[in-house]
Amino acid sequence: MPILPPSHTAAANALRLPWAMRHCATLFALSTLATACVVGPSFEQPSPEAPAAWSSWESGDASLQDAELRGHQAPVPDHWWESFHDAKLNELEIRASSANPDLRTAALHFAQSRTQRQAIAAQRFPEINATGSAHRIRESEHDASGRLIGAVAPNQSQRLVQLLSVPYNLYQAGFDASWELDLWGRVRRSVEAADADVAASAAALDGVRVGIAAEVARNYFELRGAQQQVRLTRADLSAAEEYLTLIQARADGGVTPRLETARQQALLADLRAHFPAVLDRESQSINQLSLLLGERPGVLRAELISAAGTSVAWLLPDLGLGLPSELARRRPDIRQAEAKLHSATAAVGVAVADLYPRITLNGNFGFEAIALANLTDWSSRTWTVGPSLSVPIFDRGRRRSVITLRKLEQQEAAITYQRTVLIAWHEIDTALSSYSAERLRNEQLALRDKASRDALVLAHSLYQNGSTSYLEELDAQRSVIAAQRDYADSDVELPMRLVAIYKALGGGASDFVWRGTP
Repeated sequence: MPILPPSHTAAANALRLPWAMRHCATLFALSTLATACVVGPSFEQPSPEAPAAWSSWESGDASLQDAELRGHQAPVPDHWWESFHDAKLNELEIRASSANPDLRTAALHFAQSRTQRQAIAAQRFPEINATGSAHRIRESEHDASGRLIGAVAPNQSQRLVQLLSVPYNLYQAGFDASWELDLWGRVRRSVEAADADVAASAAALDGVRVGIAAEVARNYFELRGAQQQVRLTRADLSAAEEYLTLIQARADGGVTPRLETARQQALLADLRAHFPAVLDRESQSINQLSLLLGERPGVLRAELISAAGTSVAWLLPDLGLGLPSELARRRPDIRQAEAKLHSATAAVGVAVADLYPRITLNGNFGFEAIALANLTDWSSRTWTVGPSLSVPIFDRGRRRSVITLRKLEQQEAAITYQRTVLIAWHEIDTALSSYSAERLRNEQLALRDKASRDALVLAHSLYQNGSTSYLEELDAQRSVIAAQRDYADSDVELPMRLVAIYKALGGGASDFVWRGTP
């Protein structure tokens, strides 16, 4: 045998390679080069318009534009409720974050989107399956093979057909694999869309977290305000009943007219009529907190009643608004709208890729034998390998229609994003103006409360000296009651409107933002 030079030996070895292996290597190299091709539009992160300062965009009256309030650019705290320094509120927020049904549902939706993403990403890799079968087979005596035997060996056709129709066993075992070459980026666009869907679910989870935190705080402040009203009303009832007893005694002695007794009775009846509504307000707040914490009605009543303080005048924290340009990264609904726009853009690429041919590498290797003892013999091996090509030719415009549909959905997602950003700025401006208005109202109500108390002291002194009638003192007493109620309500309304600002700014959202995985 002649000895070939090294280069000739390598060439000879290459010629001995199976044809399929050489061509599969060529296809693999071509697919590697083609992976850089991704059809369809690429997503460009939108840059929403934002003011240079919070005071730049205003729609309310100039008196409601608090320059000091809108000048704060400190970052919004994630756990903003802790700045009220209320231990019970902090406890309720923690309990709601782990037990609220809506929050748990949103967390499950996020987990589902991540699992869906993993399923889609698996398309980037070959699919390998193990196979195995055992069959008892009998061939038909009247199929096409019988016709062929009759043409080849007409004299022995009857005997051969009977021989071939004898039942036999067939055993098979092996593996099969398939891998679609992502030549046009269909799989990559699908993974990109799935990543965007996960980001949208993460933003939705943050949105629920922000909403739940705000609702817990709002209902907690509402409860404390209702409890303050209960205390005020009970104190007013006690004073009114005591005063009625005094007036009744003086009327019985002929010192004061019966008219003053009737007026005091009317005042007492008015307070008693107001009391059930105050109690109902307290009950409704407790019930809402129970629902937010995933508890049945009545579970929190004893706990929240016993924890009631003697005052609702919280020390309001300094409000941090952050930078206006950071709003789009902070508000969960804007992040969710952006992620949905990203997903819709990637879906256009998936639809466009369906217009192009698909090449799939297929292969299988196994053993096949009619006797189980011979199944593992190397001579029983069988294998096939090679590509398959699918070229779209005619579908009566179905694929083109899908592309048009995906582009329309992309346009809708873009409009939804713009609308979400616009709504966010309106909510912020409304919340800031509302808080400023309540601050001004609270200052005046404080002056009114003090003035009404001074007026009552003066009216009582004049009445005791006989300088005025009891009517003036009764009117002063009514004014004090009304001033106390309005002032107490405003003391509760202030933190509630502060909560609305934190919610509008996206405070309380998680720092986690889905970035995708390989």
